[in-house]
Amino acid sequence: MPDDDAANAKPIIRVEHFTAAYDEDVILDDISFEVQRGEVFAILGGSGSGKSTLLKHMIGLYRPETGSILLDGEDICRADGDARLRILQKIGVLYQSGALFGSMSLIENIRLPMEEFTDLPADAINLIARMKLRLVGLSGFENHMPSELSGGMQKRGAIARAMALDPMILFLDEPSAGLDPITAAELDQTILRLARSLCITFVVVTHELASIYAIADRVIMLDKRVKKIVATGRPADLRDHSENAWVRQFFRREPESAETPGKK
Repeated sequence: MPDDDAANAKPIIRVEHFTAAYDEDVILDDISFEVQRGEVFAILGGSGSGKSTLLKHMIGLYRPETGSILLDGEDICRADGDARLRILQKIGVLYQSGALFGSMSLIENIRLPMEEFTDLPADAINLIARMKLRLVGLSGFENHMPSELSGGMQKRGAIARAMALDPMILFLDEPSAGLDPITAAELDQTILRLARSLCITFVVVTHELASIYAIADRVIMLDKRVKKIVATGRPADLRDHSENAWVRQFFRREPESAETPGKK
């Protein structure tokens, strides 16, 4: 997001005093942050730091121990019934595997959310589905089965399905996982183009440093040792100027020394 736009933007996501736990095991403890409208926002951290846990709560799969998650001003943690469905229709999700239905053609996958949640006629649904596929560069592949597509094409197809209901926010879980560097770079460009041209907000969980530098406007860093956010900012700024040695090592892809844990 350009700096002048960011200065005037209102947050589309607000996470306030959020705590997540499984039974007695606290994963994240009292964290708060905001995501601005139109940002590409990345959630980072080492293994076991709570990235996936946070994402699952943000898309409404789990309810937190304490705190709130506001999507476009509405708390998904407390909404039920029609109010919850209304919030969920504002978001789309790309799962790590893509999760296209293997028994359905690509265009049938894209049509499915509209058939389930709208009253649009079939010809309108078909037209919109083709438009979504065109946005991700998959025109001409409408009748292919997922097994006939490359890994990168499956990911782009899954993004098209996630956009079927014109969501305000897209959540991506490890979008580059399993892709070669060239295909991953092409996917990064697709994400950036959609964010800039359609003003969609992206929240991305990823380990891929190349993708982080390429697409992320801002990031948060989770640390399982303290169960909190230990850094927030632009990736290059955190790499070069963070006061936290572990954060600098993460962005520089350096091995962790014996003195690093807990050291600033």
